[in-house]
Amino acid sequence: MTDSDLLDLDAAREVFESSRDFTIGLEEEFALLDPVTLDLVDRYPDLKAAASEDPVLADSAAGELIASEVEIRSGKSQTMAEAIERQVDRRQRLFSLAGSMGMSLASMGTHPWADYLDQEIIDTAHYQRLKRDLGWVAQRNNTWSLHAHVGIRGADRAIEVCDRLREYLPLLLAVSSNSPFLDNRDTGLASVRTEIFTRTFPRCGIPESFGTWSQYAEFVNTLRRVGSIVEATQLWWSVRPHHAFGTVEVRICDAQPTAAESTALAGLIVAVIAQVAVDIDAGRWNGREPLRDREIEENLWRAIRHGREGRLIDFRLGREVETERVLEQTLEWTAEVRQELGIEVDLPERNGSSRAREALKAGGTIADVYRDFTAEAERSFSHRNAS
Repeated sequence: MTDSDLLDLDAAREVFESSRDFTIGLEEEFALLDPVTLDLVDRYPDLKAAASEDPVLADSAAGELIASEVEIRSGKSQTMAEAIERQVDRRQRLFSLAGSMGMSLASMGTHPWADYLDQEIIDTAHYQRLKRDLGWVAQRNNTWSLHAHVGIRGADRAIEVCDRLREYLPLLLAVSSNSPFLDNRDTGLASVRTEIFTRTFPRCGIPESFGTWSQYAEFVNTLRRVGSIVEATQLWWSVRPHHAFGTVEVRICDAQPTAAESTALAGLIVAVIAQVAVDIDAGRWNGREPLRDREIEENLWRAIRHGREGRLIDFRLGREVETERVLEQTLEWTAEVRQELGIEVDLPERNGSSRAREALKAGGTIADVYRDFTAEAERSFSHRNAS
């Protein structure tokens, strides 16, 4: 599909009607660094040109707004095992290629000290249009994340999955939080990346419920008709139906510090999406009112601020719950579907933001912490057996 085709909502509906449940696609974003200074380097065009000579990276390495960022995509996989195998191969190829070109790759939600005004936006029609349309907002978005796609058959069902997923997004962000530093200081937040991206971009963050495909299509068609959007990728919500792939895509998580954590987090995202769909089919949501926007927003702020170390609110019971306990409950809830899909979620006790802040409190500088994180990322993501 072309960009304009992606806004043909009738065609997009047909993509979902013929989609297959629980196919999987993974996307990971990395920062391009000078290996000595760890400053961002605008070398994506060079890296892409070299990647075009690799039979795998030619189609799986892509640009993401700024010239100091690269994304690798697993492509459509029938199982979680296949998605991991494909992504491990792509990671190894990308890190090896970047190293051979005198670059390091980092995996954190933000760069701790880079000036966003110094970053170049890549020269593609899509991103140059964003530069014109969004101005400062596009320039400010120097962030890195992890996305996961899961195939969902049926357009109305995909919208219901998106609607029901909304209340789980704060937990997924809290678990993933890996961006405590910005402007060469500790922000006090677990995910400052989320404050940069979801709070500045239009049509971003956690969307309201749409209810049905027709209501979703009516809204998107209005935006297209009045010129607010010209392609579906300008819908930057933290969860969205992907018109070309027939998937539900979750986009709320920070990039992860190690390959194992990225794989585990991707597995958790896939499991939550699949479990929501299974519960919809079984009628388990019948009579259970979804959380209201303001309730989800409150938990989102708690995730941004405290990550895994905080508490979320169980609004149905009217009480706080330790985020770690909510994670445990989510793992229990998804146990059956994880077994069916062959998904393992082996997360460390402390996530990226927690470990970074602990290292800072132990006497390291922000530069020291980032250097250690970058070295750890290069060891883990470049290892062919890393998963």
